[in-house]
Amino acid sequence: MLAQNKNGFHYIADGLSKGNSTQKPTPSGFQRNEYAEAQLQEIIKKMRERADVYKEKLNDPVLSSPEGSPTAFLYNKPGPKKEEAEAKPEEDHYCDMLCCKFKKPPLKKYMEHLQLPETIDSYTDRRYVGWLMLVTIAYNWNCWFIPLRYVFPYQTPSNTIYWFTIDVICDICYLCDLLIFQPRVRFIRGGDIIIDKVETKKFYHSTVKFQLDVISVLPFDILYFFFGFNPALRVNRMLKHNTFFEFNDRLEAIMEKAYIYRVIRTTGYLLFILHINACLYYWASDYEGLGSTRWVYDGEGNMYLRCYYWAVRSLITIGGLAEPQTLFEIIFQLLNYFMGVFVFSSLIGQMRDVIGAATAGQNYFRSCVDNTVSYMNTYSIPRLVQNRVRTWYEYTWDSQGMLDESELLEQMPTRMQLAIAIDVNFAIVNKVDLFKGCDTQMIYDMLLRLKSIVYLPGDFVCKKGEIGREMYIIKQGEVQVLGGPDGTKVLVTLRAGAVFGEISLLAAGGGNRRTANVVAHGFANLFILDKKTLNEILRHYPDSEKLLMKKAKVLLKQKGKPPPGPPVQQPRGLAGLFGQKQETPKLFKAMLGARGKDGLAKLLQLKRQQDAEEVKAETETKPKEEEKMPEKPAAPSAPPAPKKEPKADAKPAVMQRGTSKESLIISMSPSPRAGEGEILKVEIKETQKK
Repeated sequence: MLAQNKNGFHYIADGLSKGNSTQKPTPSGFQRNEYAEAQLQEIIKKMRERADVYKEKLNDPVLSSPEGSPTAFLYNKPGPKKEEAEAKPEEDHYCDMLCCKFKKPPLKKYMEHLQLPETIDSYTDRRYVGWLMLVTIAYNWNCWFIPLRYVFPYQTPSNTIYWFTIDVICDICYLCDLLIFQPRVRFIRGGDIIIDKVETKKFYHSTVKFQLDVISVLPFDILYFFFGFNPALRVNRMLKHNTFFEFNDRLEAIMEKAYIYRVIRTTGYLLFILHINACLYYWASDYEGLGSTRWVYDGEGNMYLRCYYWAVRSLITIGGLAEPQTLFEIIFQLLNYFMGVFVFSSLIGQMRDVIGAATAGQNYFRSCVDNTVSYMNTYSIPRLVQNRVRTWYEYTWDSQGMLDESELLEQMPTRMQLAIAIDVNFAIVNKVDLFKGCDTQMIYDMLLRLKSIVYLPGDFVCKKGEIGREMYIIKQGEVQVLGGPDGTKVLVTLRAGAVFGEISLLAAGGGNRRTANVVAHGFANLFILDKKTLNEILRHYPDSEKLLMKKAKVLLKQKGKPPPGPPVQQPRGLAGLFGQKQETPKLFKAMLGARGKDGLAKLLQLKRQQDAEEVKAETETKPKEEEKMPEKPAAPSAPPAPKKEPKADAKPAVMQRGTSKESLIISMSPSPRAGEGEILKVEIKETQKK
């Protein structure tokens, strides 16, 4: 009710909490407002509905609250919030070029991306790997060209400025790595990752790597002013080998096919050793005198290529070289042969290990296939089955690169296994309607228990009549549900993310049999979860168990409902006045052993024959005194069944059918309950012998 006075409107709710339509009489001086009264009634109605929902929530804690979480309010002083200030969208930056206009990131973002952090994670930071590659290029420059410039006369006064410029650039890379990057690299101490910049700097200064890095950047180039531009003064630059090996490790860790880089690196080692041997041969030839003997370099042609060719033939022990003449040449050649045999054999062995590691998985796969084929040949397995086994091996290996994923994950901790399983399979399982609303941790535990199985085209995933103990989730491919009279009709096609067999898994009684055949349509990769595993998981998640049981009841009810059949045609004309004829009871059909009128006729015929034999036997044994009495007429071959008078309480519209005899009475009467059809009554009476 609404009352109005001089001060304004005042709402008075009298009797509205009871929810009845009766209202107290309105006092004089008050004016009713129908709109306000309707609004109050609506509020009370909503409050009652809310109370009912909370009552249901208390009775069933599985249900969630229909209301959303309340919004958190910050009771701060008025003014712009810090979050809102940070959330302001940045201005768009566009670049005009010729006739087109495109958006480009601001310079601030570039600087933020290029800015170095306080400490660097050497295992995950790709910028650090890129920097190591730059330092490695500088290191290789020094390793290859310092011996070359020192031995061969390629550095001349006319091109010294170019060599000097590149040397300075390499030295700058060395200094930046020593002062900026290496002191920021994190390290592990006692199992903890140290990310403090001061601690990382102290740790780097205490390592042997720091000492070698300092020696590698010592400025012996100052001696150029005293001894000229001699490349031998830069030999200390070759001591930065730790950065080179660190770059190899980090690059192999991030490459998908690391064996390719290993092969390239091993080949580089061989070429570098041949390069050093070529430099040594030219130095020995220069020491002996160019062209002084047949063994030394004669000074003709390209000096580096000729010396490199000699180094290849000598180090790999191909032979066909000139015999050494002097003692120096003999000793040099012997040392060269010994070093060649040792180095070449080591590199060949390393190359074999690299290639073997690269093809280890393929060799394991071939070994499994060969062992399986040998087993099938031993037991004379049919050729068709052998071809299907080979197809399964080939498809499984091509699709996932291994035969069993669990073998790879068993070596990892459980957390890592879960992280991989979430990245690979969570998106598929999360789409399953059956598990929506369940605890996320329960789904995580289930991901670790799923088994992946590949089915070939035409394979039966499950057959009709089998006892279901597993549930299937389609990871990849399609399966078809077959039915119909002959079991070949495609009822439905299930694709990735679909689930089937869940009723057998969730039914409390167990032992549910499959209701249809499920066949793989093409190659299908399925996840399998058995009942025992699911029960072990749900034991720790009671709320999810209750939710799944509710969904199971709904599925069982939907499964139990008969499919809608064709509409029943109503009789036309006068036939609609009498109604439809009720079906013969099943008990009567079972007793007769046949259906329809044929079974009843056979039963009556057998009974008549039995009665005729009994009457004939009685007639022969009766005394002669009774022969004068009027004889009873013999029963005809097919005597008409006497009509049985209906009882007084029977309904007049009911017709009774029956055959009565002294020893057998069969009758049918309508059931007192509506919709149950007729009741069959069979009474057997023994014939009284006089």
